[in-house]
Amino acid sequence: MATITRENIGVLNDKITVKINKEDYLSSFEKSLKTYSKTASIPGFRKGMVPAGLIKKMHGQSVFTDEVLKTVEKELNSYMTNEKLDIFAQPLPMPENDARQIDVNNPNEYAFAFEVGLKPAFTIADIAAEKITRFKVDVTDQMVEEELERLRMRHGKMTEPETVSGDDDVLTINFTETDAEGNELEGGVKKENSLLVKYFSPVLKEQLMGKKKEDTLNIQLSQAFEGKEKEWVLKDLGLTEEAGDKHFKLDITKIGLVEKAELNEDLYKAAYPGKEEITNEEQLKNVIRAEIQSHWDTQSVNHRQHEIYHILLEHTNIPFPEDFLRRWMENGTEKPKSADEVAKEYPEFVNQLKWSLINERISTEQHIEVNPDDIKDFAKQQLFGYMGGIGGGIDANQPWVEDYINRMMQDKKFIDDSYYRIRTEKIFKWAEVHAGSEEKAISAEEFNNLLKEHQHHQH
Repeated sequence: MATITRENIGVLNDKITVKINKEDYLSSFEKSLKTYSKTASIPGFRKGMVPAGLIKKMHGQSVFTDEVLKTVEKELNSYMTNEKLDIFAQPLPMPENDARQIDVNNPNEYAFAFEVGLKPAFTIADIAAEKITRFKVDVTDQMVEEELERLRMRHGKMTEPETVSGDDDVLTINFTETDAEGNELEGGVKKENSLLVKYFSPVLKEQLMGKKKEDTLNIQLSQAFEGKEKEWVLKDLGLTEEAGDKHFKLDITKIGLVEKAELNEDLYKAAYPGKEEITNEEQLKNVIRAEIQSHWDTQSVNHRQHEIYHILLEHTNIPFPEDFLRRWMENGTEKPKSADEVAKEYPEFVNQLKWSLINERISTEQHIEVNPDDIKDFAKQQLFGYMGGIGGGIDANQPWVEDYINRMMQDKKFIDDSYYRIRTEKIFKWAEVHAGSEEKAISAEEFNNLLKEHQHHQH
């Protein structure tokens, strides 16, 4: 009868030794040998008529080794199940193990040792003790007007005026690198680009007014562009910031201007197909305002969830069997890793492990479940999102929609991904309800600065 011993060898790190004797594996070995002899194909013998002695001589050692190791694995798994051991990953064979000790001609007692990393006991951070602000971005009339102008531009008509006359003209330009005197440099930068006139510096904008197709200008990048526009142009030309003093000849090959769409029924239908209730400018602005508000509300929710994530992660103390996990990362996966690779990847790996444990604990304690209907609804949301939503003209009751959902429900990867995303979303909603919170009005600029500061802090 097999005997199993267990000893602690480190923090949340135990060694399990499995000892088996010949009574534990001999019968299964003999059975496997007989099965092998019935299926073996050896020249000179009919199938199923190969003598057992010959089979043992030819393949006995490999079959014997397999059966011994299978018995060890079976006893180990039974022990862990009976003891209700909650472990990370899989047991790691100890270096002292040596399968060469297994000898079919000398059945004996064999011992194999394994180390396991034990999942720790821990307490979830008290989310109710935390204060989480629910920011409400104020959608201003200016934001609505700017979006309305973008819609009019997007659905406007492109024209080709003869001369440059304003900031909104689009110039197609060939950039050719030159020396200070305007002579083309051999091997210099050449690039075509399209730029709005308003992207140029005030000095150059004045020079552009009245220019026609095929006109040229000689410029120095540092004088022609400023701020972010200069950075963008340098990057597009494949140049560094230090190259800002380079000279270029600009050849205007095309002048374009978008004539803004009129505020009429054609624009309403083009901008928001399916929304028949939009019949005038005021109604259009109301839809735009609601759309902008929805965007910022989503950003606010994402920000709160990010805050909750860091509160749970940083305020929940979970010890880990670090030495075991590092060894498992090195040797326990299909592709072994070097010590340097493990050192680099371990912090992110253990954070993911910690978040997974927190998710599991909250789901268990708060009875958070994900059922098939949740996954079906999630699949529908994705489908409607891809195709413009129900408001965009999709009838949710069409047979092809149900067929699509049924196909997705057969996709294991989709099911697994959806399960974890839905469960995480439910955990965030639970946390929001239980966390202390207050709503605070904020401008879009202030909120963007807050997000930038938060990202900087996290990195």
